[in-house]
Amino acid sequence: MGDPALSRRGFLAASAAAGLGMTALSGCGDSDDGGSSDGTTTVEWWNISTTEPTKTVWAGLAKKFEAQNPKVKIKIVQLENDAYKSKMTALIASGKLPDIFHTWGGGVLKQQVDAGLVEDLTDKTKPWADGLLKVAKEPYLIDDKLYGVPFDIGMIGFWYNKALFKQAGISEPPTTWGGFMEAVSKLKSKNITPIALAGKEKWPGMYYWAYLAMRTAGAEALSKANDDKDFTGDDFVQAGQHLQDLVDLQPFQKGFLGAAYSTPTGQAAAVGNGKAAMELMGQWAPVVEADSGKGLGDDLGFFPFPAVEGGKGAITEVFGGGGGHALRKGAPQAAVDFLKFFASEATDLELVKKTGVLPVVPSAESAIADPNIKAVQAQLKSATGFQLYLDQAYAPAVGQEVNDSVAALIAGSKSPQQVAQSITKVAKEEQ
Repeated sequence: MGDPALSRRGFLAASAAAGLGMTALSGCGDSDDGGSSDGTTTVEWWNISTTEPTKTVWAGLAKKFEAQNPKVKIKIVQLENDAYKSKMTALIASGKLPDIFHTWGGGVLKQQVDAGLVEDLTDKTKPWADGLLKVAKEPYLIDDKLYGVPFDIGMIGFWYNKALFKQAGISEPPTTWGGFMEAVSKLKSKNITPIALAGKEKWPGMYYWAYLAMRTAGAEALSKANDDKDFTGDDFVQAGQHLQDLVDLQPFQKGFLGAAYSTPTGQAAAVGNGKAAMELMGQWAPVVEADSGKGLGDDLGFFPFPAVEGGKGAITEVFGGGGGHALRKGAPQAAVDFLKFFASEATDLELVKKTGVLPVVPSAESAIADPNIKAVQAQLKSATGFQLYLDQAYAPAVGQEVNDSVAALIAGSKSPQQVAQSITKVAKEEQ
């Protein structure tokens, strides 16, 4: 995970590369409690919920909290995924994080903790956080201490258009990689774009390599490779070769290398508008497909990433994660109170019903109505292994190299061997 004594200075170069001056960072929390002369506490909340209905639902929850706490004002800052990551890099360098901020946990959160920027929530949240789903809290546990509170948990899988599959003569979703490749060929033979991909944003492409590595090497191998700083094993090269084989079929939509994820011409919209048959994405996919495009309604289905023939991994090993909130060091008590409010049964029921998230409060499970979300939950419940997103599980530089190298392979500028070597090189440099 990099140098355990990491300081804020370690992020300065990355901050400069992101092109963000300190003027972009104004308004974030300092060491004070956010209080004003009239006794009102302002809590700044940064999140990535920029699509509907989530954006409106979350704003409504903030208003509800304010109504229950008249002396607290929630200031919301909502940023798209990549913009958020870039700005957070610069904020870390400045040492001024928002009071409440989105986190996926893992190696990125660990570096923020090691830099002394994140509040230890273990004791502050124990009376109510102990009741949350254990698997949902795992990404935010560092040295047995809790540094984040989950609001979502889920996994990556294939979301597909049942009508387009039927049109191509595909009766059932594929369960093996060979069957998946055959399905891609059948779709192409009917002039149907098999897969939508946001090549511009890189992280959606990473999902393919990560899952293929899990299927060829097994889920535990990804953690071991990170610990050993070595991704050059045959199984990892083979994962890249399987992805290369898929790329060679030209399965993605026209212009995919310049496509974003959630824009009206991006990955989610291509699926939501029936222009592509599949996308590999998380449990939030139906909401974004409907927000960016029209949505597929009953034609939308879900299936887990297929098993690779002869691989060491199983189809029951899942890749994914969830969303959580962390607090800056020294955040006001009102920020802790907001996390408790957000993790309550009443809030979780509203999130499940209105935004389609999977519950982190066990009693909210009854609110799941969508059959596809139920299918995701069933996969999670039967999972025999779990791997957090690689660009969050690993140290930031390593996770970024995974994204960059896999994107280069998809674009045709790196071989499977070069991907494995590049990730290993950066991992060793992080020691």
